[in-house]
Amino acid sequence: MRLELTDEQQMIRTMAREFAQAHVAPIASEIDREARFPHETVKRMGELGLLGIMVPEQWGGAGADTVSYVVALEEISRVCASHGVVMSVNNSLYCDPIWKYGTDAQRARFLKPVASGHALGCFALTEPEAGSDARNQRTLAVRDGGDYVITGRKMFISTGREASFVLVFAQTDAERAHRGISAFVVEKGTPGLSVSKTEDKLGIRASDTAELVFDGCRVPVANRIGEEGKGFHIALATLDGGRIGIAAQAVGIAAGAYDRSVAYARERKAFGVPIGQHQMVQWMIADMATAIDGARLITLKAATLKDAGKPYTKEASMAKLFAAETAMKVATDAVQIHGGYGYIREAEVERYFRDAKITQIYEGTSQIQKLVIAREVLK
Repeated sequence: MRLELTDEQQMIRTMAREFAQAHVAPIASEIDREARFPHETVKRMGELGLLGIMVPEQWGGAGADTVSYVVALEEISRVCASHGVVMSVNNSLYCDPIWKYGTDAQRARFLKPVASGHALGCFALTEPEAGSDARNQRTLAVRDGGDYVITGRKMFISTGREASFVLVFAQTDAERAHRGISAFVVEKGTPGLSVSKTEDKLGIRASDTAELVFDGCRVPVANRIGEEGKGFHIALATLDGGRIGIAAQAVGIAAGAYDRSVAYARERKAFGVPIGQHQMVQWMIADMATAIDGARLITLKAATLKDAGKPYTKEASMAKLFAAETAMKVATDAVQIHGGYGYIREAEVERYFRDAKITQIYEGTSQIQKLVIAREVLK
């Protein structure tokens, strides 16, 4: 495994870091407090190529690799996890499957505007009865001549309100269970598609999470991605890559909380000396540094395997599991190191604490990751 970044990967990481520090950091607390989607900075991310970083230039992307994506996403999430999830959804959950499974005509229509940053995409799989059990899809897509008529509800959809394109999964043959699920792109503004509500959340508050309703929503057969009945395969393959993105987001959250903890431990004095000179604080800092480095390395390993075209399902789940657990532990300890200040917004670590929790839940809970890892090991 290569441990050094290439010149291009280093350049992308530096670009992402400088952008995050200059443009995202000054507004991160404000947009979290107001639960306000950061349209201007997201637009700038698109202009920098961060919203389609792995898509070939022919289709509007930056033509970079997964490792570049990981290091850039870590830098964005280190400052603001809400920006990080917008970047992750656009790259991993929308652009990647349209690039892999779409036709050239579909790539031109549905991928290019999103990869180039002129629009956003989202991934609509979760339903009221289909969370961890993603096979239990109730949304139906009934063939009617040259169209499909889609009816159902999708919930907890990241960027669901702001996205112009929805990659939605629906049953085209309920008798075949998960083998009867198909994938479609639905454009916002299509009659029958509406955003019924936006959730009020604990963390990643500047990223919208919406419920989508499909009420007799008619889409052309040309909007189907892949063959009929291949949707569940597309969803699972997409989530494998998506878990690398969430791992990178979690590493970024942990690193941001760690940065603030180290700075505070050097400045804050107790019993006549900086608290960083007290052994128990030193141990917490040491545990943070070790866990973050481990999470970063396993995430880079999964990204490297993906770039090499090798199997990476197990490694992606390992990265997502370990990085998410690390983010939650580091953020918790960061609040503890800050003491009473850690419990108020001024110190910012409470935002990292709130943002960290979702990494243990979305794109497969930590418990689901353990199931995936065990099945890969034992098969």
